[in-house]
Amino acid sequence: MTLVEGQKVDSTHEERRTQIKNAALKVFALRGLNGTKMSMIAAEAGISQGLTYRYFQSKNVLFSELVQDATEEAYTTFKNMHSFEGTPIDQMRMLTSKILEENHKNYFLILQQANTSPNVPDKAKDLLKHYSAKNTINELVPIFVKGQQMGQFCEGDPYQILYLFFSVITGLMLQDIPSSSMDNSQSVELLMKIIR
Repeated sequence: MTLVEGQKVDSTHEERRTQIKNAALKVFALRGLNGTKMSMIAAEAGISQGLTYRYFQSKNVLFSELVQDATEEAYTTFKNMHSFEGTPIDQMRMLTSKILEENHKNYFLILQQANTSPNVPDKAKDLLKHYSAKNTINELVPIFVKGQQMGQFCEGDPYQILYLFFSVITGLMLQDIPSSSMDNSQSVELLMKIIR
């Protein structure tokens, strides 16, 4: 086998892992850890169940890997919020829009599942110790306070307002409304009214 062939094998391996992870993300987000079977993930990915086990030892291993991806995605998104251009209201609008995108929504739902499901694998529990809604909101408080000082956001306890704001977003995500039937930009503008 030449080096080029070896690279092709590695590339195919990673593509298949990604295919399985994308399918698992959808299924876990919809059905939760306990309601998901590897056969469901395989069906969503369009492959045999046996093939999924060649890439992931169990659904718990796959779930834990997705929780890791989700925590990294959430951490990066909220940390980068400070670098979004515009005023605090523009930054919150951009963040809200990003959260409601289909893939981000599924990552968020995976975190919700991991925080509330019984029998969550120990590895996923360890990952969740580093990610919490409180830490996420704490990242946003300075931006929100600045927006309050500029008159862009309503008065009140920034932590409490942000907590309620994200509770509404969580509720929207849990409704499982197909993104095709919802105008994302209109939803974002309605959500902005809550914090104005």
